[in-house]
Amino acid sequence: MHPPPVRAHPGCVTARPDIRGPALDETGRALARATVGAVQAVGGYAGGVYLRSGTDGLLRLAVLVGLPGPLFRPWWRMQVNRPYPVAEAYRSGHAVHLSDAESTMRLFPQLMAGLPFAFGSLYEPLAAGRERYGVLMVLRTATPGMPVGPEDRKRLREAAAALTRELARLTAAGEPVVWDGDPVCVEPPDAAADVSVAVGRLPQALLSLDRLGRVGYVGQRAGALLGPEVVGLRGRVLWEALPWLGHPVHEDSFRAVYMSGEPMGFLARRPAGDWVAVDLYPGTGGVSVLLTAARAPAYAPGSVTRPGTALGSPGDRATAVYRPVAMAIALTEAVTARQVSAVVTEELLPAFGGRQLAIYLLNERHLHLAWETGFPKGFLNRFDGVGLDVRLPGVETLTSGRPIFFESMERLAAAYPGIPMDTNIGARAFLPLIASGRPVGSCILGFDAPRGFSPEERTVLTALAGLIAQALERAQRYDTEAAVARGLQSALLPARLPVLEHVDTVARYLAGTQGMDVGGDWYDVIETEPGLLALVIGDVQGHGVAAAATMGQLRSAVRAFALNGSSPQEVVSGVNRLLIGLDPGQFASCCYVLLDPASGRALAVRAGHPQPLLRHPDGRAEVLDLPGGVVLGIDPRAEYPVAELTLEPGAVLALYTDGLVEQPGTDIDVGVERLRAVLAETGPGPLTETADRLISEAGQAADRPDDIALLLAARGPAARTQR
Repeated sequence: MHPPPVRAHPGCVTARPDIRGPALDETGRALARATVGAVQAVGGYAGGVYLRSGTDGLLRLAVLVGLPGPLFRPWWRMQVNRPYPVAEAYRSGHAVHLSDAESTMRLFPQLMAGLPFAFGSLYEPLAAGRERYGVLMVLRTATPGMPVGPEDRKRLREAAAALTRELARLTAAGEPVVWDGDPVCVEPPDAAADVSVAVGRLPQALLSLDRLGRVGYVGQRAGALLGPEVVGLRGRVLWEALPWLGHPVHEDSFRAVYMSGEPMGFLARRPAGDWVAVDLYPGTGGVSVLLTAARAPAYAPGSVTRPGTALGSPGDRATAVYRPVAMAIALTEAVTARQVSAVVTEELLPAFGGRQLAIYLLNERHLHLAWETGFPKGFLNRFDGVGLDVRLPGVETLTSGRPIFFESMERLAAAYPGIPMDTNIGARAFLPLIASGRPVGSCILGFDAPRGFSPEERTVLTALAGLIAQALERAQRYDTEAAVARGLQSALLPARLPVLEHVDTVARYLAGTQGMDVGGDWYDVIETEPGLLALVIGDVQGHGVAAAATMGQLRSAVRAFALNGSSPQEVVSGVNRLLIGLDPGQFASCCYVLLDPASGRALAVRAGHPQPLLRHPDGRAEVLDLPGGVVLGIDPRAEYPVAELTLEPGAVLALYTDGLVEQPGTDIDVGVERLRAVLAETGPGPLTETADRLISEAGQAADRPDDIALLLAARGPAARTQR
């Protein structure tokens, strides 16, 4: 599915859901009708559909109903790993219902930082089984203190289900459901300009806008106020026809009136220098705009919005104010340097129209390239490792502590003769990364075309550079501790597994990608006495050096009890008491299986750990139902029952930690069932391939909140393979 071949409105494609011909193809009409229907079903005023794109991990807005598309350009693209309700609904497969600004701020503060208005919003995933297409979204008037009712939830769910069936039909017909262009901006069916209503709202110089911001009615007195600017105004988007209304400050007011449904007002200055009071009065079908000649403001020099008119904040709050807020919120969630760099790429570049980004970090008086995007491959390598005595803008911005802006590449070349450049057209900003007076590195922003940098933009970029520096400094500390934890854990996990007749064992471990990366997951295979093998897997609460150290102590304790000839029940009970004595308050899960490879008979004990999986020789896989006790470290008198099971020749036993089956917002039983199905599908073959297949999906995930351990044991004539 691709955007229909239509004549594009600046910034988006504009159409009505009921028209045929070149404006919307069959697919576009289906999306538009479904969105309009959902908006009407739950009493909304706007809505849209996000679909997956050809870029992995990126959703794109395919259809937008009832809002001017260009005003909401920052939300046309949505990374699925970002903390926004659209991404959450897509990731989790569960609906998100936000009734008012308070609930939105509590659950998704980053959304409120960018759209700080009073509105309600509902998000329903478009998914069939494991096939995820996107998210259906509806915006409506806020209902403070009143949650979204069950009837509205049901109506939206039914609308999403109908659209999902249509998308599944298109997929079955061979048309991929993928969106890689600008959204189709759809006018609601009842949004035609009603002149009589507009005139009735206000009696003076009046314009009437539809839900897409287009002028539908021009009052007689507008000509006297606007002069020649009134010619050709009808049918055009207001802030494009009158560019002096397109300032970011005013865009924020237009966004507020369309989102919140509350009247707004501000002062705007025309090119000739005279001032106009602009009052916005929203209604169901659009917005009435009252224009009145005004005197130059006597308050707050430089402010262009009248105090007290914005929603819950001074009226002069501009777009440039909430950009640092949104960035700050995102950076607080980033822990590693890679995550910080990804946030800068996803949040900073789109906000300022940048195309290239490079981050250099300082180490022993040399700058080393840590992150880049958008530059020609290999171009920046020549600057990697430069010393602080080299005359380069990326160096001097750090040594001087001042940002350096070049409005064109010609100016950059003139200031630094002979400097290698990747292009002759564009602009550059070099920002110092300094945290609490300590130099961290430098950041380079690149733009495809020459551009100026207003005083406001320079101030915002400088402030953001400070936030980035603090986040990177924090990330470097985390990375250092994570490296220590990884080294500790690597030393504590078994270097190789024992080899015995009649049984083959394979293990896999993946560190998490969030937080401290390394957790307390561990596994072991112990030859307890001639002919017997203990299979052990466990998970210590927490991450970092402390969790890895506790894991090492528990693994050593399990080996000591097992090699001493203790029964499975005695091993687990002894380790439980030991953990309580070592670290009260710390706890861990564990599964211990003592296997006789010759007979296949096994004794298993489970302490709060996920149930093992067993694939039978005929290919059937099941989730075992072993009795168990509480997790280790809670109750010194806890009892751990023993269960008997048998591994037939050709059977495979799978032990794993919860990181392999848990996903945010999804029941763990769903993950266990998915793993069981994959184990059943693998069929006979080398055990290493089975292990790789079971862990492949988790290994490809960009964000893993927890680490993962997997231990497989196959009984029978399985070929010995490199582990």
